[in-house]
Amino acid sequence: QVYLVESGGDLVQAGGSLKLSCRASGMNFGIASMHWYRQAPGKQRELVGPIFSSGATDYTDSVKGRFTISRDNARTTRYLHMHHLKFADPGVYYCKTPWKNRAFWGRGTQVTVSG
Repeated sequence: QVYLVESGGDLVQAGGSLKLSCRASGMNFGIASMHWYRQAPGKQRELVGPIFSSGATDYTDSVKGRFTISRDNARTTRYLHMHHLKFADPGVYYCKTPWKNRAFWGRGTQVTVSG
């Protein structure tokens, strides 16, 4: 069984930084792509950005230059480094990965931004 577990969500002041983690088990995360999503209250879930098996990344325009996706050397964990957090950034952050023709989601981690 594939499991994704996000962690690192917290309350942070606007302008601050936070690092989220997504750890996978039950699959070879090293050869899979992974996508970070977020969902604010009352809004649809939106893609933040992917990291592909090659290590290449991409980002939605609203986070470009502020967020960075990375992975650890063992490729068991993906990270979302968030800087200069804005009031538009809060929500539940999820990771998703495709594996054997299915999509697996974590349960999410909450990010809150205060003034």
